[in-house]
Amino acid sequence: MGLFLLLGFDAQCPCSKLLAIAVVVFGVWMSTHHDNCRRSLTLPVIGIGAVIFFVSIIGFLGALKNSSILLWIYLILLCFISVGVLVFTVLAFIVTNNGSGHSIAGLRYKEYQLHDYSPWFVKQLNNTRNWKHLQSCLVKSDDCKNLYKKYKTLKQYKLAKLTPIEAGCCRPPSECGYPAVNASYYDMSFHPVSSNKDCKLYKNARDIKCYNCDSCKAGVAQYMKTEWRVVAVFNVALFVVLSMIYFVGCCARRNAATIRSKD
Repeated sequence: MGLFLLLGFDAQCPCSKLLAIAVVVFGVWMSTHHDNCRRSLTLPVIGIGAVIFFVSIIGFLGALKNSSILLWIYLILLCFISVGVLVFTVLAFIVTNNGSGHSIAGLRYKEYQLHDYSPWFVKQLNNTRNWKHLQSCLVKSDDCKNLYKKYKTLKQYKLAKLTPIEAGCCRPPSECGYPAVNASYYDMSFHPVSSNKDCKLYKNARDIKCYNCDSCKAGVAQYMKTEWRVVAVFNVALFVVLSMIYFVGCCARRNAATIRSKD
């Protein structure tokens, strides 16, 4: 019984504290692997870690002072966190269920179309304020600027495996029919063979490119989908661990109450 009490309330085994640190480390790792344009989930993940750490402190103090009120608060908050993580994870899988790239003959990468994605994603990206922020960020980023450095010849560029954002924001859709001169320049003298509005929106200028195109928004949506999936998978593991800690905590709380009643 004493062992359950220690595990459940972190008196000597800081399970939830270690879990909180792991969540924060995961959030920091995400921030170092993404630029400022696409850190949509970094702060929420770090925030979850901070909340779990705060709750674990409450459990530790409750066990240290043998405070029934603090221990109940600890378990209730831990329950809310677990339910919140589960709800977010389910929603994340639902939102990221739609959307996939389209293979183009002769290209090693896929092209993406905005209407393939979740209505929620589309709504967020079509929001003028959201997209202006992302657009200004993408213009400053290295996604399009470094293409001509990475692929010095046209042959290298055609054999490249571009990222979703590079494929959608740095070049016109293939259906436009514009011939590529190099990795950062297309021959715009050709009349587009498609009615896709992105064909008219694309410009060779570095600060314009296809940043106003739906194909660019689709590339960002694909990136966000991948990011959300990574966090959703992480949250599945997080939910399992939180559930185990909560279960042990409930058992310890019940056993502690039994001991006090006998005394």
